[in-house]
Amino acid sequence: MHHSEITLEINPQIAPVLFGEYDQNLKDLAAALEVNLSARGNMLYLAGDEQKVDKALAVLEELRNQAEKGVVLGPHEIRYTVDVFLRDEQGEEAPTEFSATPIQVTNRGKRITPRTLGQKKYVEAIRDHVLTFGIGPAGTGKTYLAVTMAVAALQSKQVNRLVLTRPAVEAGEKLGFLPGDLQEKVDPYLRPLTDALFDLLGAELYQKYMERRVIEIAPLAYMRGRTLDDSFIILDEAQNTTTEQMKMFLTRMGWGSRVVVTGDITQIDLAKGQASGLVEAAEILREVPGIAFVYLGDRDVVRHEMVQRIIKAYERRSEKEGTSGL
Repeated sequence: MHHSEITLEINPQIAPVLFGEYDQNLKDLAAALEVNLSARGNMLYLAGDEQKVDKALAVLEELRNQAEKGVVLGPHEIRYTVDVFLRDEQGEEAPTEFSATPIQVTNRGKRITPRTLGQKKYVEAIRDHVLTFGIGPAGTGKTYLAVTMAVAALQSKQVNRLVLTRPAVEAGEKLGFLPGDLQEKVDPYLRPLTDALFDLLGAELYQKYMERRVIEIAPLAYMRGRTLDDSFIILDEAQNTTTEQMKMFLTRMGWGSRVVVTGDITQIDLAKGQASGLVEAAEILREVPGIAFVYLGDRDVVRHEMVQRIIKAYERRSEKEGTSGL
């Protein structure tokens, strides 16, 4: 076993982000990679087994690259990056770089960047294909990244308007018992889409686009009989579409349009025995040129660490019962 000691000089502007508050990022990295890591000012000191130090250098280089692109490094970024670079020890090839250029900047100045390999693949698929299916569990950024790409396309004048839609399927609650008129009844179903737009655009610009119908948010039933040209169209929660609804939606696409369909096929709220339009579309359209299917998994969950654990627990249960959706 060969011992190695290395000293790195980190850009003073990047060092606080890379090291973390009270050097917490370095502590987490040291524990995960089994090396000694310490900092003094903007100088970083590594020591340990030569192979482990080399691995730590690769991880630090990727994290530094992310920090330079404006990514705020926290526990998730540290855990995920270490996981990615340790995969080659399990027979999987580790990438030399997986962080991507920011897609968009929110109204409050936060840079939106894919945070996992799956998310990067998803964003690239949306950029390169007319129709993209993003399929995966809760917390993987399917909806938020799709809306971010839509806003980026609108502001760069690649499209003239955004059309965002969801099927109004009840997840255990009855729509008719909710108070208010029809719009007030369907608003909760569309809230994840409006929240993402509000975050990206800010209240004033969001309201301006809505008034001018540059942005349209409506239940899926409102799409029937229309052709949408020069639009970025998102169908969210697509696992709750029927076969007929999915076919109707996909045939709304007009010239100059781009479509993203998102869904979680482990959370289907349709009546028992009713086929999911998303599941069927994944089977029927798999070999059609120009269509991308991106499957996100528990490794792509960017919410609280507990969400990832919960998804894994449900997947284990499904595997035992032979009903795994993916």
